[in-house]
Amino acid sequence: MTRWSITLPASVPKSYLVQALARALAHGEPREEDLVARAAFVLGREWRWLLPVARRYIEAFGASRPRVRQVRDFILSDPAFQRAWERRVLRLAQPVPEPHAMHPAPFAANWGLPDIPNLAALAQWLRLSPSELEWFADQKGLLTRRVDTRLRHYSYRLLRKSSGGMRLIEAPKQHMRAIQRQILREILESIPVHAAAHGFVKGRSIRTFAALHAGRAVVLRMDLMDFFPSFTRARVQALFRMCGYPEGVADLVGGLCTSVAPRSLFAHLDFEHAASARELYGRAHLPQGAPTSPALANVCAYRMDCRLEGLARTSGAVYTRYADDLAFSGDEDFAHRAERFAASVAAIALDENFRVHFRKTRIMRQGVRQHLAGLVVNAHLNVPRRECDLLKAMLTNCIRHGPAQQNRDGLADFRSHLQGRVSFVESINPARGGRLRVLFEQIQWTSNA
Repeated sequence: MTRWSITLPASVPKSYLVQALARALAHGEPREEDLVARAAFVLGREWRWLLPVARRYIEAFGASRPRVRQVRDFILSDPAFQRAWERRVLRLAQPVPEPHAMHPAPFAANWGLPDIPNLAALAQWLRLSPSELEWFADQKGLLTRRVDTRLRHYSYRLLRKSSGGMRLIEAPKQHMRAIQRQILREILESIPVHAAAHGFVKGRSIRTFAALHAGRAVVLRMDLMDFFPSFTRARVQALFRMCGYPEGVADLVGGLCTSVAPRSLFAHLDFEHAASARELYGRAHLPQGAPTSPALANVCAYRMDCRLEGLARTSGAVYTRYADDLAFSGDEDFAHRAERFAASVAAIALDENFRVHFRKTRIMRQGVRQHLAGLVVNAHLNVPRRECDLLKAMLTNCIRHGPAQQNRDGLADFRSHLQGRVSFVESINPARGGRLRVLFEQIQWTSNA
């Protein structure tokens, strides 16, 4: 039994004792021996009931990094703690201060993340004052209630989807964008993503997303609804706690990467669309348009990717994901159970807080055109013939009549636009792209084309 030299008065309130015990359990590794040792440090002795409490703690939270208030509620509901408190045998031997060190999960220890042990270090790292840090994080959503749009950190653009819903583009303003780019560059790009994730990942693209499904008997394509808004602020903050950042630091960094849309944005919509948009965007979520959102979405979707990859593997299928597009493919055996498999995918997605857009679900067998992210995958990876024919016709007309006449959309750099389209075809089909390249080189460009 361990005893400690520092003893506080026995009249410490229950709330103070529970708070200290909750901090001790939350700030450290969730291993039985470590949990018991930290609790014994707070209580002054290693009570026999601490081991079963530690086991129930691991059962309740697993390897996650819960908030202190979650652990406090767990302690208050634990029968062993209640019995010990009622017997009036508990004392607070040593209070636990706020954490001032990183405590990453074991698998995150080698990610090389910047050391930000407290709020002062976070403000210094971002080159902000503490008040500026609170203002940019805006965890209480105060700025969304102000009428003056100049004080908001985002510019908003509301678009109507072809399916009838609404999509909100939230573009961060200059200073907020610089903060988010620093978080992306120095933190998020160091966190590995699942091998199945191909969107917004260096070295991966729609080509790598679709290539694994070429020449398969059946291709199943599914779409997730409202992908970025489905990631809540709490989910993002939990990720940063897992990275080892103390709760206060994780909360502020999560606030810098999430947004709450002002209710006034939806005032002009009809009742049905306004209500659904307010429900979706009126809570803190990943903003579509922020530089950090794609990387955070990939990292936060890691568990879903693991589950879907495991489901695909047991069914003899291959799985890849490009943002909200899910793709599965397999042989004839998989083709026979593709519909039941799609239902299992939807159940896993729902369990991970996503909804499948069933109207966009496609089961594509070899008898029809199999396409993913605009690429055909029936026999091998290819660009749709119609798209190549249209590009070939445009290049030919540029040669005959000049590029200015073909720039019907008034693009500022039409040459780079065409060159990019040709390069894309070359990357997918070098032979066809090479023929288009020959046509492109024959275009006579003027200074204003």
